[in-house]
Amino acid sequence: MISKKSLQWIAWVLILPVLIIRGFTTIYPILKTVFNSFYDIRILSGINEFAGLSNYINVFKDQKVLTTLEFTGIFVVISMFFHIILGVGLALILNMKFKGRRFLRTIVLIPWAMPAVVIGMAGKWAFNNDYGLINDFVRRFVPDFQLNWLINTGTARAAVISLDLWKDLPFFAILILSGLQFISSDIYEAAKVDGANGVKSFLYITLPLIMRNVLTLCIPFTLWRLTGFDLVYSMTSGGPGEDTSLIAYRITMEAFTNLNVGYAAALAVLLFLVMAVFSWFNMRFMSKLED
Repeated sequence: MISKKSLQWIAWVLILPVLIIRGFTTIYPILKTVFNSFYDIRILSGINEFAGLSNYINVFKDQKVLTTLEFTGIFVVISMFFHIILGVGLALILNMKFKGRRFLRTIVLIPWAMPAVVIGMAGKWAFNNDYGLINDFVRRFVPDFQLNWLINTGTARAAVISLDLWKDLPFFAILILSGLQFISSDIYEAAKVDGANGVKSFLYITLPLIMRNVLTLCIPFTLWRLTGFDLVYSMTSGGPGEDTSLIAYRITMEAFTNLNVGYAAALAVLLFLVMAVFSWFNMRFMSKLED
């Protein structure tokens, strides 16, 4: 009869290939990125020299990166604010009982199912001043309306954020809807008997019961905003200037366009640390909610 210790060794031997592959595809790239961040690696110039903390220091001196960090912060905060507000509202609508709600729940996910690159290219055309869908609609009410959405900083940033919302908001709402459907209708009936109206039922029943679900969703959705690349790449290419450039886009440009590998690695390490700290704070906050 095989002993318990022998079974443990057999189990480790069986999963060892998976651990090796996983380590090579995950741990090694992370360690290599950290290693490269301490080197001045510029492929076009043929430079590969130890630079210490120079790459990290230069990050906070680079105006392009500072502009990128500014918009990344604005993008994440505004996008997540409207994801929560509009996502809860859309989920409440989809939770209502009306004819055709199953069909509506299906088609509402179409934007989320579309590739971000396709949406970005479509948005680039939609926000065009001369033949874009947005300006064409506005001109039906204001005939002489002229606005180059993607040329001005404020409107370009608003266009990127609005398109990001249009794509991912339905998925956020559907996930909240799954939480709403676990709330028993008996609770609402009891509240109605006690004289609670729709607003009070939402504030004192619905919102507290779905709050954990909403906060849990905020973690991955915020991380996705921080690592967003394809929408900006296909829609504005970071323009005008660097005003709509996200940090993940800047890392990609430094690594694969400027071929400044060491500097890009330093940016990637800083982004990784920000994401790790954010995840840690969220987990601590969620653990306090459970207490």
